[in-house]
Amino acid sequence: MERRRVVITGIGAICPTGNTVQDAWQNAADGISGIDVISQFDRSLVDNQFVGEVKNFDPIQSIGRREARRTDRVTQFAMEVAQQAMSDSGLIVTEENHYEIGCLIGSGIGGLASIIQAQDTLMQKGHRSVSPLSVPRMLIDSSAGKVSMQHKLRGPNFSITTACATGNNCIGEATEIIRRGQAKAMLAGATEAAILPLSIAGFNNMMALSRRTGDPKAASRPFDSDRDGFVAAEGAAIMVLEEMEYALERGAKIYGEILGYGHTSDAYHVTAPLETGEAAGKAMEFAIRDAQLKPDDIDYINAHGTSTPLNDKSETLAIKRSLGEHAYEIPISSTKSVTGHMLGAGSAVEAVFSVMAIQENFAPPTINLETPDPDCDLDYVPNVGRKHEIRVAMSNSFGFGGHNAVLIMGEFSENGKH
Repeated sequence: MERRRVVITGIGAICPTGNTVQDAWQNAADGISGIDVISQFDRSLVDNQFVGEVKNFDPIQSIGRREARRTDRVTQFAMEVAQQAMSDSGLIVTEENHYEIGCLIGSGIGGLASIIQAQDTLMQKGHRSVSPLSVPRMLIDSSAGKVSMQHKLRGPNFSITTACATGNNCIGEATEIIRRGQAKAMLAGATEAAILPLSIAGFNNMMALSRRTGDPKAASRPFDSDRDGFVAAEGAAIMVLEEMEYALERGAKIYGEILGYGHTSDAYHVTAPLETGEAAGKAMEFAIRDAQLKPDDIDYINAHGTSTPLNDKSETLAIKRSLGEHAYEIPISSTKSVTGHMLGAGSAVEAVFSVMAIQENFAPPTINLETPDPDCDLDYVPNVGRKHEIRVAMSNSFGFGGHNAVLIMGEFSENGKH
C-alpha cells in the first residue's frame, strides 16, 4: 500500500527574534539577533549574562487570566503558537472529525519554574501551602494536554522528550501517525521556557554556555574559531500536519511536505556528541532514504549549529558523511546564531524556519562567523543571507543523551516530484 503523504498547512512560532512566524523569520533572515542580557531574574545569581528571551509576551492577553494562572510559561508558549498554527491552517475541529485530529507537543525540560516555585513554597511555608496546580503545571505533557483541550482534539495526544532533539522527534513521529492512518491531522512541535538561575547555572558549570562578555549579540557564533559555547534561549513552534488528500479536499493552503524523518543514537556520552559524526550522519542518511531522495537532492540545511566547540566540528563531519561532495555545494546555516539555543523547542522553530526558507528561496545567515574554524569548512552562509533555490531542506537536531533527529521538508507538488 502506498504510504500517505503528509503536508504542512499551518505554522506558529514564538522565539527571541519575534512573537509571530513572520517577525521571527524576517529577523532571522536579516541576521538580526534576539540575544540580550538576562531580564527575567537577577543576573548576579549566575556567571553568564546573555540569553535569548521571548520579549513582550503577555500570557493573559494570549490565553486569558484563568489559564495564565493555571499554567507554566512553557505551556503558555505552546498554547499561543498552537492558536497561531490553527488560525493559519483554517482547520476547523468538529464533532465529526475531532477523533481524527491529535497533538504531539514535547519539551526538553518542561515546567521547571513551577517545580522550583513549589519546592520553595514547601520549604518556606510547609506542605499544606503547596498549590494543587503544581503537578499539572510542572508536567511535560501538560502542554499537549492543554492544547488538546484548547482545540477539542480527541485524537492521539502525547509528548516526547529527547532533550534538544525534541521538536524534530515530535514532528517526525506525528508524521508517522498520519502516514499509518491513525490521524488525519496532527499539531506537532515543542516548547521551552527554562531561562532560570538553576538551569543557567547547571549548563554553565558543565562548560556548555558561552562565557563571552561585551556585546550579547556576538555571543552565539556557530562554526567560528572563537566560539565557546551556546546561548540558552526559550520559545516554541507548532506545525499543523495533515494527510495530503484531507488537506486538498478542504482546499487548505499548503506550505510544503514532510518528506523524510531519520533518527539514531550516539550511544556514547550523556552530553558530548560522538566526535566522528557517525551516528548523526546516519540519521541524515536515514531521513534521505525515508524521503526517497538522493543526497544531491538536498538544497539547504538548517544545522543544529549550537556554537559549542564539539558540536559544530562533529556536525560538519556528519554532513560530509551523509552528503559526500555535495556537502560543499549547498548553503548551510545555524539560525541559533540569532535565536540562541531554545533547547527542546529549538528544532521545532528551525523546522518552521526551514519551511520559510523553501517558501522564499532564501538561506538565512549564520551571523558572527568572522573567523571560520578550519575544521568547519562548509558553506555556512556567513553573516548575510542569500537567495538560493530551495526545493528540499534538511533540518538537523541533536540532543543530550545522544539523540539525533533529522527532518526533510520539501515544496509541495501533487505529483510528488521534487
